[in-house]
Amino acid sequence: MTPPVVHSLREQIREHILEGIVSGRWQPGERIVERRIAVELKVSQTPVREALRELESLQLIESAPNKGVRVRNLTADDLKESYPVRAGLEQVAAELAAGRLASDTAALEREVAALREADRTGDGEAQVRHTVAFHREIVQAAGNAVLLHTWESLGVEVWTTLSIRWFSPEPRSHAQDHQEIVDAFRRRDPRIGTLLKTHVLSCAPRV
Repeated sequence: MTPPVVHSLREQIREHILEGIVSGRWQPGERIVERRIAVELKVSQTPVREALRELESLQLIESAPNKGVRVRNLTADDLKESYPVRAGLEQVAAELAAGRLASDTAALEREVAALREADRTGDGEAQVRHTVAFHREIVQAAGNAVLLHTWESLGVEVWTTLSIRWFSPEPRSHAQDHQEIVDAFRRRDPRIGTLLKTHVLSCAPRV
């Protein structure tokens, strides 16, 4: 697996476990053994436990007394639940960040360029990485710490990974979708909040 672009050991372990679930290494209902992962990655069990706890808080896995941690049987409906919440947060973020991003879209343009290359090569991991980075730039530009913290708590990267790699029915031009958002910021479109909300909702997996 290509090393994920992350900033802590816990995040690296979380991405390793997530990749195992997405790829089918761990099937729904199958147990994930904390000690085995720690040995495999040559780390202590503490960061593995932290990563598993985070994935459990996102309801990707579940634990039960005397049964350990197991992969949940997720459906498209499960994944869709976070999207209306995320869409509302990003609508607020876009409205707060509109003036700042209208003046400087460079950070967003970089992610669109990376998405264009990922679309061309069919690199699913890169599509996820740069899609999430694009939306994070908007939320950060809003300059509201509570908004950013709430958005981060949704586990956007996890759900985006599953949505793109499990439930996308056909190839999608991620770069073009996001370029349209950049163009709306540039022209100071007064509907920017609604446009971004609609965009996020359109990314929800289809049942």
